[in-house]
Amino acid sequence: MITLKDVKENPEIEALIKGAQEQLNELGYTEHGHRHISIVSKRAGDILEKLGYPERTVELTKIAGYMHDIGNCVNRVDHAHSGAILAFELLKEMGMPVGERTQIMMAIGNHDEKTGTAVSDISAALILADKSDVHRDRVTNKNLSTFDIHDRVNYAVTESNLILDEETRKITLKLKIDNKICPVLDYFEIFMDRTMMSKYAAKYLKIWFELIINDTKLL
Repeated sequence: MITLKDVKENPEIEALIKGAQEQLNELGYTEHGHRHISIVSKRAGDILEKLGYPERTVELTKIAGYMHDIGNCVNRVDHAHSGAILAFELLKEMGMPVGERTQIMMAIGNHDEKTGTAVSDISAALILADKSDVHRDRVTNKNLSTFDIHDRVNYAVTESNLILDEETRKITLKLKIDNKICPVLDYFEIFMDRTMMSKYAAKYLKIWFELIINDTKLL
């Protein structure tokens, strides 16, 4: 069976990850490279593992999380769709069964808030993990005077934790935002769609989504 370790050691996948980040650097986007995909992979897998899903499902979720942004190597526009097709074909070459490849393709193809939604347990976990990674470490632009709102909001977030309580079946995104850099309202201006997508993804998994910013429950 193909594992996350196999995926990480695949030179073609590695080239796509690096190429995607190079292109996004040129376009001025936040970080979508190894830091981000590693966090998403782990968080997505942890969600289903804590909810008691089979070990193989958890492993496929980790793989989907690690590969979810390779479509940015093609183009930022519709990167979820191109990435899903790339992942399907790459995993085929690696020998993964078609049923497993299909699950990963569905998850990657539905992780972007503009065109996707939770359509499976793996896709729901991927959405929750991906949308929770808001942090200043993702800001590649080091010139504060040229920050756009995306840079400013991400840079203002000094702590970002996704916490799942299995007993109460509640998942909490807990953020610390430096109000000197941007007001909390700016977060909702650019992340409202992602927040609602996360809420629906949690509902798909039959858990409750909660957002806490600066120790205040907002959702």
